[in-house]
This record gives sequence, C-alpha cells and structure tokens, in this order.
Amino acid sequence: MRHLKDIGVEVRFEKENINSMSGDGELLLTILASFAQEESVSISNNVKWGVKKRFEKGIPNGKFRIYGYRWEEDKLVIVPEEAAVVKRIFQNFLDGKSRLETERELNSEGITTRAGCEWEDSNIRVILTNINYTGNMLLQKEYIENPLTHKRKKNRGELPQYWVENTHEAIIDKETFDYVQQEMARRKKLGFLANKSLNLTCFSGKIKCGVCGHSFTRTTRTNRAVTSQLGDKVIGWVCSSTKKKGRHCKSNEIPEYILNRECAKALNLEKFDESVFLERVEQIVIPEHRVMEFHFKDGSTLTQKWVNTSKKDCWTDEYRATASEYRKNHPINRPDITCFTSKIKCVRCGCNFRRSTQSSTKSSDGKRHYWRCAERNGCDTIGLREDFLKPFLAEILEIAEFDENVFKEQIDHIDVLSARDLTIYFKNGRKISRIWKNERNDK
Repeated sequence: MRHLKDIGVEVRFEKENINSMSGDGELLLTILASFAQEESVSISNNVKWGVKKRFEKGIPNGKFRIYGYRWEEDKLVIVPEEAAVVKRIFQNFLDGKSRLETERELNSEGITTRAGCEWEDSNIRVILTNINYTGNMLLQKEYIENPLTHKRKKNRGELPQYWVENTHEAIIDKETFDYVQQEMARRKKLGFLANKSLNLTCFSGKIKCGVCGHSFTRTTRTNRAVTSQLGDKVIGWVCSSTKKKGRHCKSNEIPEYILNRECAKALNLEKFDESVFLERVEQIVIPEHRVMEFHFKDGSTLTQKWVNTSKKDCWTDEYRATASEYRKNHPINRPDITCFTSKIKCVRCGCNFRRSTQSSTKSSDGKRHYWRCAERNGCDTIGLREDFLKPFLAEILEIAEFDENVFKEQIDHIDVLSARDLTIYFKNGRKISRIWKNERNDK
C-alpha cells in the first residue's frame, strides 16, 4: 500500500470505507493489519496445540510421503520394489561406497525415484538419515518458525520431539541404522577424504589461492620430454578458477614433487609424510608465484619461497644423450629447421649452431642464410653461409650436387673447432678435418 501511494495510486476499500490517500487512511490500515496479524497468530497457536496433542498420542501430522512405503488408511505399508532399493542404498554405504557412487550406480541401471526422476545425493542422504525405515517414528523433526514468514526449520532442540515405537513394519533394523549414523558422522569429520570415489590426496582442499580465493586442484598432463626422471606424466596443482569459463587467475602451477619437497622442509622432515602433514597443517595459501604460506593447526604460520628445479632435475647426462639422439632422428617440422639443425656444434662454447637470415641485395630473393654459434658473446667462430656450405659438403661427400638425404644418411655431426677449423664426423666412424675458406663470401 505504501508503494502504491508513493507512485500516486489511490486504493479504496469499500467495506471498511478507507481511502489510502486520505490523512487517516494509513493509520486505519495499520490498525486493521495489526488485528488481522493477531488473529493469524491466534489461529496458528491453536493449530500448533492440536498438532502437539496428536504427537503426544503418537499420531503423525498428516500422511507424509516416504519412499519405500505407501499409506493404506492410517498405516504405512511396505512397497517391495522400493524397499529393495532402500536396502541396497544402506548396504552400499555399509560396504564403504559413497553416496555419489550409489547415485551413479542407480542411475546407470535406470532405477528412478517415485516421481520418475534420477537419483541425486540429497535423495540418498534423506533415505540414510530417515528413522522411519526402522519401523519407528520421531515426530516434530521440523517446525514452522512463525505464522508470518511460514519458514520451515529443523528442530534442533527448540521444541520437544516425540519418539513412537513399532508404528509400522521396518525395512532397516535399528542397530544398522544407528551404525550408519555413526559412520556418516565419522565420514563428515574426515570431509572430502572420506569420499573414495573422488581422486583425492592429502593436498585436496588444503591449498588456497591468495589471489582469487579458490582452491588448487590436481592436474595431470603428458610429459613432453622423451624421457625424464619425473616419469611419463607431469602432476601439478593449479588454481581451480583457471578451469572456469571467463576466469583467468594469474597463479602458476606447482609441480607435486616440489609441493612434497617444500612441505617436508616446512615440517622439518627428511621425507614427506602424508599423515604428519594432515595432522599438523591446516592450510597452505599461495599469495604469489613461488611463495607458500603454511598455516599450522597450532596457530603458527610459515612463509617459504621455492625454486623450480624441474629442468635441472630431469636433465641428467643420460637424458641429454637420449634427447639429443631423439632430436637428430626426429627433426622438428618448421621453416627454420633444416638438415643442418642440431648437426653443427661449437666445441669451444658447447652450443649448437643456429640458422639466421640477413638481407642481401646480391641474392635473387634478397636473403642470405648463415649458421652461427648460439653463444654470440666472446665466440670467435664465423658464420657459415648456407649456399656455400652445401657445395662444401657435397665435395666432402663426393657427390656432384648437395643432397639432404645423403647428408642425413652419412653425416653424424660437424664440430667447429675454431674460426675456420671444421671436423666432419661420419656415421660409419670416419672423420675428415677441413678448413673453411671464407674468400668466397664476397661473391
């Protein structure tokens, strides 16, 4: 009424002869509304009194719906096919299965709820916590908060509850039901770690992003290296917001082996121990890249910086040799990759020669390609011009014209010893030393 008055709409009540725009209209409306509210509260209290008296006599408040039973007059009667599903849900829980596993199992077999819907976690939770399946009733488990809001609340001791035994035939015995409640409390205390259907570790839910507040999640990707001490899979932890559409958190991935190493260091352990971690660490916050804040259960905190040594850890001598051999036999297919890539090496610097391009007015396409040492500072080797390098190698291979296939088939690699000294190594073990003649570079 106030809203209508604010926008200039007049309301008239014919029976009460009230005009909302008149001076005393709002006063009269307030008085009448107060009377109506008190009448509603009085009716509500009378209804509650009647419900309470029925509860005291062991009579439920209406014929509620419950899966596994149907009402015949004033008595609950078992529905056999539904009762079998109820027993299966309890048995699955006793067997250690999570509610999620049971949900997937029932839905995969086409078993639906009474309404024909798929099972959800909430449906299964209601069944596992419903005392009515023991053949007894607990009355006044819920109540209406007040007659104005009509909000329904769980009765957690605000009002008395009424226990009525042997009101109908049981589907689950009381001992089993009580054990299930204890097991649910135990699993609740364990949290997500109790759900065996999820791929969880001791870090799940423990690592929080200090940038956006989301939890870090475990991710697994294929190791792109040929071989590695880290294995075929790379396991790391990333902010979960990076997987959500429209969200781009700046937090970087933390490799799991580094997480284990840093946690062991924070806990003063020689080797990481999951049980000690769960016992002592409350949470790990990642405020910025390569920084961890450990929050311990005793209230203390520890800030620790870490260094990513993944490349250093995996590049052993054996790995270097294997990776080098792989690159020789599996050249990358890019425009700047040729048969000479990774074949020419500067002995002094230990670096491979790389292809570079320079503009040239004397060339038909305006370009000249050179092979130079990747270490440019302090290296005295000169650039090997590609159009001169090819006939130079063709002469060594004793062929009329340079052929890439012949080069790959016969030449293992070329060592550049100094500015002009080259040694060509063949795959059959033979080697030839030559001096690079630079006078033709003026052509």
